[in-house]
Amino acid sequence: MESEVVLSQVADGVLTITLNRPDKLNSFTVAMHERLADAFERAERDDGIRAVLITGAGRAFSAGQDLSDRVTPKDGTPPDLAVTIESYYNPLIRRIKALPKPVVAAVNGVAAGAGANIALACDIVLAAESAKFIQAFARIGLLPDSGGTWALPRLVGMARAKALAMLAEPVSARQAADWGMIWQALPDADLMPTARKLAAALARAPTYGLGLIKQALEASATADLDTQLDLERDLQQKAGFSPDYAEGVRAFMEKRTPAFTGKEPTEKTG
Repeated sequence: MESEVVLSQVADGVLTITLNRPDKLNSFTVAMHERLADAFERAERDDGIRAVLITGAGRAFSAGQDLSDRVTPKDGTPPDLAVTIESYYNPLIRRIKALPKPVVAAVNGVAAGAGANIALACDIVLAAESAKFIQAFARIGLLPDSGGTWALPRLVGMARAKALAMLAEPVSARQAADWGMIWQALPDADLMPTARKLAAALARAPTYGLGLIKQALEASATADLDTQLDLERDLQQKAGFSPDYAEGVRAFMEKRTPAFTGKEPTEKTG
């Protein structure tokens, strides 16, 4: 339904999520957060969904929080922003990071504030060349949230992260790709065909193994080398018991394309 603030569609093993408030630049409301939570919960429980693609309708990915959607106390005191963050934004970022399936962002236009950081929380980020990323928080006296202060220094380095956060200047898609903030900048007309093709390829890949890759890379941000080596050992053990590993080896030996199922191992170890 076009009236829905978030659209969901499953095809070829891919759940495509479209933020659908184009007249408001897909700025976030409570209703949008609730629908997004439903979509990611569906992705987690449905074995037929093996990848997620998230994009925006119209000319924006998301302009961040819809400031008019917050309830202002009648006595004039400022709203408690921690409530919004803890109730909606933090759970969304955690869902994206914890989902044991790849999440692709196709940034079709401006991604500002929380909209930028939600995109950057995804596993692979593609952007149209006309798109821009803006850490707009400082313009209204705030700091980046939705994982922004965690992601930016790791993606672009501390010097750039501080300048982006404090100056709130837009970064073009091409610049974001050059800095390593995103995977790829594409001509506008190529964005969605490329994103759909990429997501479909990920949906045919060894989903269980991709989930382990995601888990290992996320852990590396705070682990020392010895801890990471132990984690790699333990996760590789799990991967080695998966049906997709067996299929991958057979396909290699038989010189054919593997037919991965994405299923978890049936054997239990340890």
